[in-house]
Order: sequence, then C-alpha cells, then structure tokens
Amino acid sequence: MIQHFQYKNMFENKQLPGWTFSFYFSGLKYQGNYHKDGRVEWTGPTPPVEKEEILIKQVHELMLFHVYD
Repeated sequence: MIQHFQYKNMFENKQLPGWTFSFYFSGLKYQGNYHKDGRVEWTGPTPPVEKEEILIKQVHELMLFHVYD
C-alpha cells in the first residue's frame, strides 16, 4: 500500500500540466513525474517489476482524485 503520497505542479505556470510525486512503499521512497496523458516516469528507484503495474494504477487513481476532482 502506498503511504505518504505527495504531489506538486511540475511548472510554476499551473496552466501547464505535469506533476511530480513521491510516496513510500514497503519502506522505500519512490519519486516520479506524472504527465497529462497519465504516463508515469520514475525519477528515482524503479519499483520491482511485479509491483510496478499495481503502483502505477494506484498513482493514477490518486492523481485523478487530487488533481481532476
């Protein structure tokens, strides 16, 4: 389960889409960029292959809730 999820705008001009995010999963911190098309780009350690798809789905759901509500 994702813990301590945080996000912020990637650009000062808030009209430009793009966000940075971070969270903890299994005691490790993960960071990335969330693009307007829903693509996730990891900027730090990459999650294990068997968990990556699940984590991307959770990030997408959290971003939809926080950004597009």
